[in-house]
Amino acid sequence: MTTEDRNISEPGPPVPGSPQATPLPGDSGTGNPGPDKQDLARSVAAAAGVHHHEDGRVDLLRTAGGWQGICESILPGLVFLVLYTVTESLGWGLGVALGVSAVFAVLRLIQKQKLTMALAGVVGVAISAWVAQSTGKASDFYVPGFFTNGGYLLALLVSIIVKWPLAGLLFGFLRNEGVHWRQDPARLKRYTLATWVIIAIFGLRLAVQLPLYFMGDAGLTALGTTRLIMGTPLYVLGLWLAWLLSRPAAPVEERAQES
Repeated sequence: MTTEDRNISEPGPPVPGSPQATPLPGDSGTGNPGPDKQDLARSVAAAAGVHHHEDGRVDLLRTAGGWQGICESILPGLVFLVLYTVTESLGWGLGVALGVSAVFAVLRLIQKQKLTMALAGVVGVAISAWVAQSTGKASDFYVPGFFTNGGYLLALLVSIIVKWPLAGLLFGFLRNEGVHWRQDPARLKRYTLATWVIIAIFGLRLAVQLPLYFMGDAGLTALGTTRLIMGTPLYVLGLWLAWLLSRPAAPVEERAQES
């Protein structure tokens, strides 16, 4: 998930005695989430980096981190795959890929972005390069990604089990729902379905890429190619579908006007 600063439309905290403090329909008043849950929801929504237009459509380009974010996610892996295929030199492929990632980190520092944002990409590539260098297997460059996808998949599954589907935390504040959608069974069901869509993205990555990894060098080109295709583009597509599936139902009067 992208790590750029996100401007998320959030409702302010309820002020005692104000209309905001009145329980929502279906809310007994005792089931309101505490500040810790509100803060957690805001953090998840911000970390996911989901942006939307004023008319409610998801801004796919900004969600992907803009052109710079797309290049950061694609180029290091692409450079490694091309150089290793051409030169069959693991050192050259890893070194140049790490260098490309470092260039992006320096660019972010020049743009006066947060240090953690600048270092996030280079650290990820460095870990992948270290694993591949340690084993001497080019395909091991992609091993950390398997654990990352598995971790996200597990977290999403747990969120459904405990009835806090992460799609609701991602989109709830963007829609000014906060976490009150949990009081509405229909909204909870929609966000659960949306979360399953995102789970399918991570599951599909593992289902396609793990067999290619176990093929060794014979599957390296296909593994690297599918990693690029199923990276940021597929993730953003999954978020877009989850956003559409979790849209609130239009009020009766709006449906009447449209028909």
